[in-house]
Amino acid sequence: MRLLFNKFTTIRSQFHNPSLNFTFRVLPISSMAAKPSKEEGTAKRFWDKFSQDSILTLYTPFVVSLASGNLKAETFGHFVAQDVHFLKSFAQAYELAEDCADDDDAKDSIVELKKRVLQELKVCDSFAQEWNLDLSKETTPNPATLKYTNFLLATASGKVEGVKGPGELATPFEKTKVAAYTLGAMAPSLRLYVFLGNELKSLVDANGDEHPYKKWIDKYSSETYQESMLEIEDLLDKLSVSLTGEELDTMQKLYHQALKLEMEFFLSQPVNQLTVLPLLNYQNPDEHSLMLFSDFDLTCTVVDSSAILAEIAILTTTKSDQSQPETQSESQIVRMTSADLRNTWEVLSREYTEEYEQCMECMLANEKAEDFDYSGLKTALEQLSGFEKRANMRVIESNVLKGLNSEEIKRAGERLILHDGCMRFFHTVTSNQNLKVNVHVLSYCWCADLIRSTFSSGGIQTIQVHANEFEYENSLSTGEIIKKVESPIDKLQAFTDILKNSDKTHLTIYIGDSVGDLLCLLEADIGIVIGSSSSLRRIATHFGVQFAPLFPALVKKQKEYVEGSGFSWNGLSGVLYTVSSWAEVHSFIIGS
Repeated sequence: MRLLFNKFTTIRSQFHNPSLNFTFRVLPISSMAAKPSKEEGTAKRFWDKFSQDSILTLYTPFVVSLASGNLKAETFGHFVAQDVHFLKSFAQAYELAEDCADDDDAKDSIVELKKRVLQELKVCDSFAQEWNLDLSKETTPNPATLKYTNFLLATASGKVEGVKGPGELATPFEKTKVAAYTLGAMAPSLRLYVFLGNELKSLVDANGDEHPYKKWIDKYSSETYQESMLEIEDLLDKLSVSLTGEELDTMQKLYHQALKLEMEFFLSQPVNQLTVLPLLNYQNPDEHSLMLFSDFDLTCTVVDSSAILAEIAILTTTKSDQSQPETQSESQIVRMTSADLRNTWEVLSREYTEEYEQCMECMLANEKAEDFDYSGLKTALEQLSGFEKRANMRVIESNVLKGLNSEEIKRAGERLILHDGCMRFFHTVTSNQNLKVNVHVLSYCWCADLIRSTFSSGGIQTIQVHANEFEYENSLSTGEIIKKVESPIDKLQAFTDILKNSDKTHLTIYIGDSVGDLLCLLEADIGIVIGSSSSLRRIATHFGVQFAPLFPALVKKQKEYVEGSGFSWNGLSGVLYTVSSWAEVHSFIIGS
């Protein structure tokens, strides 16, 4: 149990239950982040909004192979040749934008940007000479290249919904709008290349060795290229000042479309070698079973389920205080008043928080391990297991979970907000029969029905849920919990029992976010930590566990790859991989 009731009762969001006439209020993580300053420009706001697409581009076979340095020269040559088509279309688009700009300063800036593109084309020639690439063989743009260049030139020609054709642009404002739209379709490309250049340069610098594609990486991480990016973004900001809200929405759609087309471009590069991702590409489902495990609360959800159940209980009681029971079953339920219930929840929450911190300190009392100490960690987590079970018993004895309607719980699950990309990931991995992935959710959640209804609302029926259950009488909870998974030790037991029943060799992945997930994360062949739990890191590092950001770890694995071999993943290595979003998980396991 991670009772977070106090933390979340003040958070407002979009969850409405008309039958109880109450609203669950939850802010998505992105909304909890610091608000952009008033000075932040249009281009930067667009980038921040769609930055997940940049993550998807990072996790492509081409970029990982390029970063590792073992990308084949012919693949790089194909990429450079396709990039030439991009740059030529950029030059054309700048010419069209210059014709539309009615301000001399804007025209001068566009001319300067065009000069930089022409210079970049010369750099491509130098790349070709250095790597002995014959760009003449690559005269035809591939479909992904054409999709972007056609889109860009159509935009620059005014072929945007609601915009007149080039010959019909009568007023300076109409022309300026087309120039703004054109830059909106170009700016994300520069920002993406700067992002990729900086990410790859940090890895090359950290390794300290000579990288075969260092010049390419240096170019796109250079101050000169960043100046080009800032210049086009600054110009875009200036041109967008006079646009209406509807026109800004159109520009935002163009920006996002351009970014998605760039991702498709990187994804389309023909990487004719074994790559470390997507993981499912090199798993033979007939020989190996992929077993995917995930925690639920805060790993999948924005809010801990205990907070949701607490709010249902309080608001149900509030309704009961104000009206007569609707059914005979409800009339037989003896409830405390809503005020007493709220006070009881607050006491339970305060006790839980205080004792949890005490338990953490006890686990850290011994000297810090120099090496990975799984046995010591497991012994320490047995203390936490005892604490979690005592906390659950206090909840049961308090009767705070008494009288909750099973249908209301299911409806709450259907409206529960998950982290961006979570539902899409599970839907993709369970709906493709060819993948043959077994998916299990292991959770401390008091009510497994809440979890089942959450995934069912997304059309996912095949996930196997291992969690505690409410005991019901006539569809109303009795306040008792059927205890199945209460602690880290219980989670580990469920994990190992599931694997024992598998009749194939298997690769196991566990995704979690808290201290309670640590043993399963470490036992799995691949343990992925999502989020930034400070208590998880404190406990794990104390017992010698190391954390590695997933992308650099994949690049390292790709770099170490030997032709003819495979990629091995082993549990109990003492290393856990960290990600900031489900987009990274999706790209690694399934692909972008």
